[in-house]
Amino acid sequence: MTWLTWRQHRAQFLTAAALLALAAAYLLVDGLRLRHEIHGLPTDCGIDRCFDLEQVITGRRNAYLAAGALVLLAPALIGAFWGAPLIARELETGTHRTVWNQSVPRGRWLAAKLLLTTAAAVLTTGLLSLLVTWYAAPFDRFDHDRFQPLLFDLRGLVPLGYAAFAVALGACTGLFLRRTLAAMAVTLAVFTAVQVLVPLAVRPHLQQPVHELVALGKGPTRHGSFAGFDTPGGRLGPDSRMIAVLDVPDGWVLSGHTPQPARDATGRVLTLASLPCPSSGPLPPDGSCVARADLYVAVDYQPADRYWTFQLAETGLYAALAAALAALTSWGLRRRLG
Repeated sequence: MTWLTWRQHRAQFLTAAALLALAAAYLLVDGLRLRHEIHGLPTDCGIDRCFDLEQVITGRRNAYLAAGALVLLAPALIGAFWGAPLIARELETGTHRTVWNQSVPRGRWLAAKLLLTTAAAVLTTGLLSLLVTWYAAPFDRFDHDRFQPLLFDLRGLVPLGYAAFAVALGACTGLFLRRTLAAMAVTLAVFTAVQVLVPLAVRPHLQQPVHELVALGKGPTRHGSFAGFDTPGGRLGPDSRMIAVLDVPDGWVLSGHTPQPARDATGRVLTLASLPCPSSGPLPPDGSCVARADLYVAVDYQPADRYWTFQLAETGLYAALAAALAALTSWGLRRRLG
């Protein structure tokens, strides 16, 4: 069965290998050139403080985005073009009867197809993710934002889980729809919906976030900084709240996507009228006064050292979904087509 599965899908596998080789050649050559261009820049150089770095990143932005898009699209396309036809095409053409009338049980037939296709999908996606991770390492050196959804989804272990889930989803959809094109379309739609839903509704709850009051202008690793006053109705007045933003290098701020209200040690939200430091209109208050006043911003965040915990948890989630879909496909193959 392994040999037969390879014969049936070798064109797809060889095409994927050729595309992967082309992507690897480009990323390796351009990645080496990128490293040469940023060699010698100080480690604390950032886009907002280093004009040379800004020029390099601007010149590589399209290549950087295209490389990330490859990793995002690979599992979806594999699920649609490898997973969906896996069973649907056999049922559509009637060739499954020939195989099942031989000595090969349908359970073994399904296991061989799923295992080989999933292994090829995981290998392809994993190698592509590894290449993009290496290529983007110089950008990551300055960004410190690994939890950002479009970065988290490209790196580490999670692309492997996405690939396994996509194949299982495509195979299960193809079994129940029995039409290749319909199964491909549904697989793409469902996979896309899950990829949007998980970062928004599931990932933030994989582990209880840290709740902390962070002092404004203090702390070597994270601190809040004055961002101005909110202006409801477009007007600044005594009731305008003082707002601040939080910096958590390599962490994931869950409650600070927008500026948060600043509070004093008692938890009271400060306004322009109640601010203990002098300020002229929307201008920043005196920094030394803010430090002495012990002003804080309340924040919920995931610290940087939980990155691999989240990677493992989400990969496990997608692996469990893939296993459940494979079990459903096996049951459907026996019951629905029994």
